[in-house]
Amino acid sequence: MKEFGPNTFGQLNADEYDALHNPGTTEESVALIADLAGRGSILELAIGTGRMALPLAARGLDVSGFDASPEMLEILKSKPGGSDIQTWIADMAAFDLGRTFDFAFLVFNTLYNLTTQDEQVSCFQRVAKHLNPGGKFLVEAFMPSREHFEQDQAVRTKFVGFDRVWLEAVQHDAVKQSLNYQRIRIDKDRTELKPLPMRYVWPSELDLMAKLAGLTPVAHWGGWQKQALTSSSSFYVIVYERL
Repeated sequence: MKEFGPNTFGQLNADEYDALHNPGTTEESVALIADLAGRGSILELAIGTGRMALPLAARGLDVSGFDASPEMLEILKSKPGGSDIQTWIADMAAFDLGRTFDFAFLVFNTLYNLTTQDEQVSCFQRVAKHLNPGGKFLVEAFMPSREHFEQDQAVRTKFVGFDRVWLEAVQHDAVKQSLNYQRIRIDKDRTELKPLPMRYVWPSELDLMAKLAGLTPVAHWGGWQKQALTSSSSFYVIVYERL
């Protein structure tokens, strides 16, 4: 999707992000990250509207973050405690914040919003440059699967009402590891389109990206409760360390 840039997701989704993008894992993910990060400085990549950062800050942790979307950051700043969190406007593949951190994290499949392997590798390299020695980087994303596609495409019904319907169409390219989503809302007055391109990454490829950046894996989990990562896991939580 050529028209989709680093800030496009925020432009299209910021106004209703909190209502429609809740993975249902916030409490357990905040608890694990707080435990792993301890009292060190924390950087959240793609901080968004503060789903993770605000409860971490409420625990007294030193958390800051960046996002490519000014719209998302405006919503974060409008929330109680949001103005106390240091933020930057930056691109995940090319950020330079001028300081280092003890812990960094990128959750909720957001790494996949970088739609080329080069951009994803660059993200790891930028993270490594922003970590102190011994600093850690946590990544959470869904485990790739072809089970939901027929001829590398799928259409799903997200909502059906008396006067509206929400659909999600997606095309899959296994060679490029790409998923091109189009979320379609149809009601009696209008039709609205919200595209989302993604490039998924297998855990083994993620480990290689980390290695190229000078990071080494210290934990592979299949969930926020530190479940074993297996071929049946629906998502992964992987932690890397800068030695």
